[in-house]
Order: sequence, then structure tokens, then C-alpha cells
Amino acid sequence: MIIIVTGVSGSGKTTIGSLLSKRTRLPFFDADDFHPSSNIEKMTQGIPLTDHDRAPWLENLANHILEWEKEGGAILACSALRENYRQTLQVSQNIHWIHLYGEKGILEERLNNRKDHYMNPGLLDSQLATWEEPEYGLHLNVAGTPEELGSSIIKYLKNFDMKSKIGIIGMGVMGKSLALNFISNTIGTSVYNRTVQGKEEKIASTFAEENLDLNLRGYDDLGEFLQSLESPKKILLMIPAGSAIDQQLDQLSGFLEKGDIVIDGGNSFYEDSNRRVSEMQEKGIHYLAMGVSGGEEGALKGPSLMPGGNKEAFEQVEDYLKSIAAKDKNGNACMTYVGPEGSGHFIKMVHNSIEYGEMQAIAEVVHLLRFGLRLNPSEISRIMRNWLNDGLQSYLLEITADILAVKEGEEYLLDLILDAAGQKGTGGWSLITALNHHVPYSPLAEAVTARQLSSQKTKRSELSKLFNHSFRAFGEDKVILMERVKNAYMLCRIINHETGYSLMKEVSDKYSWNLNFSEISRIWTNGCIIRSGLMEELVEVYQETDSLLRHKKFISKVKELKKDLTYIIGLGLSHDFALPVFSASANYLLGRIIENSSANLIQAQRDYFGAHTYQRKNDASGAFYHTDWQKAKEQSNPNSQNKPPSS
Repeated sequence: MIIIVTGVSGSGKTTIGSLLSKRTRLPFFDADDFHPSSNIEKMTQGIPLTDHDRAPWLENLANHILEWEKEGGAILACSALRENYRQTLQVSQNIHWIHLYGEKGILEERLNNRKDHYMNPGLLDSQLATWEEPEYGLHLNVAGTPEELGSSIIKYLKNFDMKSKIGIIGMGVMGKSLALNFISNTIGTSVYNRTVQGKEEKIASTFAEENLDLNLRGYDDLGEFLQSLESPKKILLMIPAGSAIDQQLDQLSGFLEKGDIVIDGGNSFYEDSNRRVSEMQEKGIHYLAMGVSGGEEGALKGPSLMPGGNKEAFEQVEDYLKSIAAKDKNGNACMTYVGPEGSGHFIKMVHNSIEYGEMQAIAEVVHLLRFGLRLNPSEISRIMRNWLNDGLQSYLLEITADILAVKEGEEYLLDLILDAAGQKGTGGWSLITALNHHVPYSPLAEAVTARQLSSQKTKRSELSKLFNHSFRAFGEDKVILMERVKNAYMLCRIINHETGYSLMKEVSDKYSWNLNFSEISRIWTNGCIIRSGLMEELVEVYQETDSLLRHKKFISKVKELKKDLTYIIGLGLSHDFALPVFSASANYLLGRIIENSSANLIQAQRDYFGAHTYQRKNDASGAFYHTDWQKAKEQSNPNSQNKPPSS
């Protein structure tokens, strides 16, 4: 789109053009800057330009207009006083004319207030005499404010049949933020929200009116919304997971054509996404299951994006997604094609379970420092800020330091918040998936359980009184203990990440998704909730191994920190602190690195009551055995070295 703002000197072409540039993100150019020096000299001396003077200037502008059009458009402020001047500039069908006019007195006042401008105010009469009123375009009286004029122009331009590049269905917090992100990157965006009488009415159209931008269009009618999109249609769903997605897809089916693209940007369960990718493919519709992380701020300024599903569809939207995504330390988009089927939603689910674990681990740290060491929230905030600069940089730790410093009157706001945590389902899905795939997941499972326990506030309060529960302060040296708490947290978060990545590997292997864990780590280094210095390390670690516990750097770290983790757990439990994620992390680690576990007894028990059989140590055949334990007991001599009979 080329927008040309015309009018005599003093009509505000530059002011309006600059304002439109901010609203549309199109570059602004002032035609006066393209005059040859001879023309500038004449105007400075108050000598009117002739058509002969203007001819090369107009031809030069016309050539630039063609170049600007190739580059995506521009806004030009140009007097274009006569119709033949305007015809010289009319080198494209994509030109939109905005004509400014006003009373002579207003124009003279503006010209006299100008400073350091070569246009002599005395030329106004000459320009007014030369001006030929056009019969096309938008005519605006400059008596209005620049903001009023700019809004009128945007509304006028939206009447033209311009197709949007992408459409968003669902105007919740994330949908709105992503829409603003798209238009800030000059990507034409149409938005739609369902209508529910008395609850959700004119959500999309009101949003578009409140954020007046040439690249944004709001629709309350689904048919009009779909008609506003270029083909093939690219539709991003930002609606709740579950049946709402299937209902929306059923509604869209009557409008979509083969080759159209639907992107589910919500937190759908990956197995549902697997099914939807297949079902939509049968209809000729491309389907992308895309994880989106970063919350409201991330969606607005740059989220981490995890698209999976149809590769052909991804390639058609790749540039748009790169534009809105966060950038890593090298300036590359925190967005990658994850893999087929619902893999994008799968890794977002794992991301969220790691997030659960990280949040609970930090909460346990704060409880230990607050009630074990008797530090106030401001002191803990300062400690955590020091940790951020000492190898523990992370978004979650950073926001925790912010939260701890906030007061409401004389009280800390944190102390006024009810201790009943919510959850939206992705944590539970991760546990189900881990169980189904036989992947140990205890640290992150305990984070989910902790939230479930927290929600039972009334029951907890009753039982607390019955058991006279209270935290007991530590008697150890505070400085030494703070360092040990820090080390314990450092190891806990390493184990949390190892747990999540282990689940990703198992599922990736089963479905042959070939997930790239280094690349997944890279797109999680910015934009998402679990971004951290540790995640930066994992980019390189997973280029060399598929397990943190097998990497030589982390083997050394784990050995170094293990003693502090187990010490803090013992100290905390003995002083009545619940440390579910700390404890589970230590148990997970010890369970992973122990050579001879207690599971031999479990196998014996299973065989005793259920004849489930067992294998023997050092039996290369791998055969399974069953013992008649009652008979073996009768035959056994306590001093005998003979093995119990088997069959």
C-alpha cells in the first residue's frame, strides 16, 4: 500500500504522514526531501516553482513509489497541487490519496510558527491558486486534531478490500496479545470471537476499534472473518483445550477449502492433537499443533513457539511465526518446527511440567528461608537477586525476587494471598503420559500433588490445629545454611530438567518423532516461562548426549551438590517443613544412580503372592523363574547355602 498525503504548505502533511507511519508501521517520506537543490534555492527565496521545475522531481518520486511498493509500501507527504502532478505519481493501483485542506488563516498561522524550513510562507497564496481540487480520495479538514484525522484515515483505508495474512479466533488475553504482536510486525491480522448474549458481545470488533491499526480488523461474524483472509486461509485458534477445539473445527469445516491451514495455539493434549492432525488431513486441511509459552507479556513482545504437525503448512507460516517469536542470544527466532503430529503440544506439556517443578522448588526455598532462617521477604528478595548474578539466572527466580519485594501498606502482598494454587491440566497430562510410557516422573509429579494439597485449604487448617503443626527455626549458621539451600536448589532444578527431557526422549523414540533436544532447549532460552541460564547450557549439552546425568560437566555438578540437597531435606523434614520436590528429586537421583536397589524384594513379593516370576542375577539366558515360596520355606535350612528350589 502506498499512501500519499497531499495539500498546500501548512496543511500538516508531515504531521499526519508521521502519525500514519506509527499506526501502519510503513516508512514515511517527505517529498520536499527529494527536491533538487535548484528548487530548494528558489523556494527559499520565495520564487514559485514552475511545471518545468517540478517535472524531474515528480518523475523521481514516481520511480521511488514503484520501489517502495516492492518493499511493502510507504507513506509520502507531497503537495501534488495539480491533477497532472498527481497523474504523474499514479504509477500503481495500490495508491490511496488523502487530501488535506483548511482555512487560509489556520495555514498562515502554522507556516509562521515553522522554524528552520526552507518553504517561504509568502508562497502560500501561489500554492492556493495552483491547487486543483481532486474528485477522488479522502478529503479532510485540518481543523481537527492529528489524532482525529489519523483515526479517520485508518477507518477509510480499512474499507478497501485488503486481505489479512492471518486470522485469530479467540480474543482472550493470549489471543489479543498475539494479535497486537502480529500487527506490530506489519502482518495483516483479522480477529474473531464468538458471541454469547450478555457475556461475550462484540469482543473482536471492540478490540479492533480500541487498537486502531491498518493491519488489524475485527469481526463478530464468522463468515465475514473468513472472507477477510487471503487464500490459503491461515487461522490461529486461541481457545480452551478439549471439546471447544473440536466444536470450532466442526464449525469451520463448512467454510474451509483444501490447502487451508488451522493452527491450534492453545494447550491441547497432544494425543488429541495427533487425532486432529489425521482427521483434518483426510479433509485436505493442514493442521498445526503449536505450543505457545510466555504468558501475556511473552505473547505481546515475543513468545517461544513450538509448532508441530503438517510440515508443508509450517513452511507457509514460518516467516510469520519467526516475526513474532522471541529472539535467542544470537538473534534467531525462538521458534522451530518440532516434528509431526501433536509433537508441538507434547513438548509444551513437558515444558509446563518442568515449570510446575521449578515453581514448587522455589516455593520450598522461600519457605525454608522465611520460616527456618527467619528472614523477611525483602531479605529473601535480595538473596535471590544475588543468586541471579551467581549462576542461577532464570525468569522464575527473577519474578520471585520481584514478588517478595512488593508491599501493600505495611504488609507484604505475598502474605495476603491465599495459599491455594491453581492448575489448568497440563501438569496432570504429563503424569498420565509418564505413567503410560513407564517413565519415572516423581519430582514433577510431586509438584502437581503439592498444588492439589494446597487447594484443600479448609481441611489443611483443621488438621493443622489437630496436630499442632508449626515450623521450627534452624539453629545452624545462617550464612553457611543459605549457601547449602542454594546448592540444594541448584541440584533440584537440574534433576527437574532431566526428568522432563527423559519423558521427551521416551515418547519421541516411541513415535519416531526424532525430537531435537538441543533445538528445543534453544527455543526455550527466551520467551518462555522456564528460560534460564541452565537452559542456555542445555543447548550445548544435548548436542553431545541425550541425558544430563551422562554429561561429564553435570556428573561433576551432581556429585558436588548431592550432599547439600540431602542435608537440607533432612534438616527441613526434621523441622516440619514439607519439601515434596526437593525430596522427590533426591530420591529420583539416588534411584537412578544406585546399582543394587531394593527392587529384588519387590520381585520376590510379586512372585510369592501372584506368581509373576523373576529373573536371576548374572543369568545370561534372561530366563524367568518362579518359586513355590511356602515349599521353599519348609525345605530351607537357615544355615544352608543352597539356592531355593525353582520350577
